[in-house]
Amino acid sequence: MNRCAEAAAVAATVPGAGVGDAGLRPPMVPRQASFFPPPVPNPFIQQTQISGANRLQIFLLGIILLPIRALLIGLILLLAWPFAAISTACCPEKMTQPITGWRRKVSQPALKFLGHAMFFSMGFIVTVKGKAASPLEAPIFVVAPHSTFFDGIACVKAGLPSMVSRNENAQVPLIGRLLRALQPVLVSRVDPDSRKTTINEIIKRATSGGEWPQDTVTWTWQGYTFFQLCVLTFCQPYTKVEVEFLPVQVPSDEEKKDPVLFASRVRNTMANALGIPVTDHTYEDCRLMISAGQLTLPMETGLVEFTKISRKLKLDWDSIRKHLDEYASIASTSKGGRIGIEEFAEYLKLPVSDVLRQLFALFDRNHDGSIDFREYVIGLAVLCNPANTEEIIQVAFKLFDVDEDGYITEEEFSTILQASLGVPDLNVSGLFKEIAQGDSISYEEFKSFALKHPEYAKIFTTYLDLQTCHVFSLPEEVRAAPSVASNKVSPENHEESTSDKKDD
Repeated sequence: MNRCAEAAAVAATVPGAGVGDAGLRPPMVPRQASFFPPPVPNPFIQQTQISGANRLQIFLLGIILLPIRALLIGLILLLAWPFAAISTACCPEKMTQPITGWRRKVSQPALKFLGHAMFFSMGFIVTVKGKAASPLEAPIFVVAPHSTFFDGIACVKAGLPSMVSRNENAQVPLIGRLLRALQPVLVSRVDPDSRKTTINEIIKRATSGGEWPQDTVTWTWQGYTFFQLCVLTFCQPYTKVEVEFLPVQVPSDEEKKDPVLFASRVRNTMANALGIPVTDHTYEDCRLMISAGQLTLPMETGLVEFTKISRKLKLDWDSIRKHLDEYASIASTSKGGRIGIEEFAEYLKLPVSDVLRQLFALFDRNHDGSIDFREYVIGLAVLCNPANTEEIIQVAFKLFDVDEDGYITEEEFSTILQASLGVPDLNVSGLFKEIAQGDSISYEEFKSFALKHPEYAKIFTTYLDLQTCHVFSLPEEVRAAPSVASNKVSPENHEESTSDKKDD
């Protein structure tokens, strides 16, 4: 599609100016299909409504069951501690060698038996489908979905494999000793090199030929606390759990070259078996949730599927976090932490016009009349940043600099914006003062502002495309005639100016 046809297509989809006239939507922007919203907007929140009858049942059964089960669990933990102490005696806190010999033979069977006994005393009735693979056949054991405090049931049924766990968990009295007996891979969420170290450790163990036990790679961010979850579970007569062991997944040659393909296939296989959707949310999304809350935005605002977005758009954590600050400055006064057309116009210091509606619609990828943070990040990366080049900035500056003296006056600035937005009575004093250090705008001031606010680049390029389309739509003899400078073109006087020049 040439520039004229592209500009015509864009112009044909601009919503009408009438109130409530939605008009036709703009065409799908580049890579639209790869950025569909996730099927689950916020997988980090678990909400459960408990009816009055269930509350009464929990209270009555809790009077009897809760103290009994708490006593049994405490007793089992005390019985397990000596075996965990034997297993980890004289071992460094960060194990570099697997536990072997008599200590493993004594401690592992005892801890497995006590693990089964503890979950039974909690009221769990566990059924197993399939068969667990041996460490030699499947050195890495993946558990999903990691959304409760009782994932340990699957680990007990699998024979107590090593776990990937937070470093803080190993410091908890009693529980920390039991965890260390499982020879965990400890992860620090504050160490920037922790992920790389964890991957290297898992690779070392997985290729040890069975010397290390299987490694388990496996909670919701908001929901019930550990204490609340335990109380609700212990007050039930029983809780049924089904653990299914799926067939061992072996990577193909192509997947060995690209581990992401293998990980994606394994994830989809597990999701299909569970009958649940898949999203690309990661721990970085949780960090963005916290940042959004600190900026007085709804916490779910920060959910962008960070890993997918950053990989496809070549963005890092710092740039997305900076965009969140920008987004908060626009959306903090709106309801629900989303940007509407009025907030969008106020941020750009421009009136609501057809051109602005078009730009807004390109950001609004799901066409719900508002822009969320995910759409804002994608819009800047896909629409605005590619258009915000040095060449475009230079062309835009020349467009505004009508008398070509190297500076843009407020009158020149107002004239071109009025023409490009189609608003004859547009007042741009506020925007002009934000860019200019004095009575006029230099190129450096114009460039600095443009680089900090790439949203305007799309307005400039759309105007230039429409001007190009207008020129190409003229008769060939008119196009061949000398024409006025591009910075003196406006929709209202272009035909008149061209014909005057021809008569001259």
